[in-house]
Amino acid sequence: MLLPLLAPCALAQISGVAEIANYQGADREQRLIEGAKREKELTFYSSIPPDDISALVSAFDKKYGVKVKVWRADSEGFLQRILGEARARRFEVDVMAGSSSALEPLYRENLLQEVKSPNLAGVIPQAIAPHRQWVAVYLSTFVQAYNTDLIRKESLPKTYYDLLRPQWKDKLGIEAEDFDWFAQVVMDFGETQGLRLFRDIVASNGMSVRKGHSLLTNLVAAGEVPLALTVYGFLAEQAKTRGAPLDWFVIPPAIARSTGEALARNAPHPNAAVLFFDFLIGDEGQHILAKRQFVTVSRSIESPFNQGPLQLIDSAAILDHARKWQELYQKTVVAPSR
Repeated sequence: MLLPLLAPCALAQISGVAEIANYQGADREQRLIEGAKREKELTFYSSIPPDDISALVSAFDKKYGVKVKVWRADSEGFLQRILGEARARRFEVDVMAGSSSALEPLYRENLLQEVKSPNLAGVIPQAIAPHRQWVAVYLSTFVQAYNTDLIRKESLPKTYYDLLRPQWKDKLGIEAEDFDWFAQVVMDFGETQGLRLFRDIVASNGMSVRKGHSLLTNLVAAGEVPLALTVYGFLAEQAKTRGAPLDWFVIPPAIARSTGEALARNAPHPNAAVLFFDFLIGDEGQHILAKRQFVTVSRSIESPFNQGPLQLIDSAAILDHARKWQELYQKTVVAPSR
């Protein structure tokens, strides 16, 4: 997609945003705070769950006295909104946070701006995109969740091949759009072998396909889906903490999807935006997320989800072959399960 050429005023705005984002002087934070107080607010587009956004923006407002105007949608929703605004030369968003699969297309459309944040030194190297125009804020680790009233811990599968056993007939569930997880698992086996394995699992034991990770987690807790293959770890842990009859485990290797943040190249409130960008990957933002059971990207915060081998989904590679893997997921898992 080719976006329209920018007017001189927009180019001037880009230059100002880049200057603020790239500044690394000793007075960087103070300059950002003073600029943010003049700007008074920023606009944040995000797919982070509402309660978790609220915790983050409340802490930021309390610390800096800067309001965060939030527009929430799923990652595809904010991707399309930002692209639409860019085509109309209407630049409203300052910072965006969502799946790396939504941020990568925005990078390719030249709508993001690298931030040379000192807080990048405190995150794991895998969190930073190779082009450095977005950085992960947390990792959505896929875990396998099961209903503890229906399944005994000692009977849990240790490999994906164990899911071929007759004991799992009509007990398995999966999320309807997790084609990137599927691609990662299949490629680990080798494409031919991996596709054959999933075809055999679905043919032998069936698969309940549900849309939405929160719904899938709730169905495990309710016993409607005894064992789900693609539940987000933080949702499983939150449900377990609330006392639901649910626990989780990982068929190795653990696979994670990055939820990242990026600064808009035409951010209308650049000082407040960069200050908020820093906050989300800094100690305060990362500890807020950790308390809410997220797998953070901080080097200093341990998580039960990242104790073993962990593979991050390569959003750039998946984007290049998205249609192929979406079609294979539909053909192999989703359609036969209906």
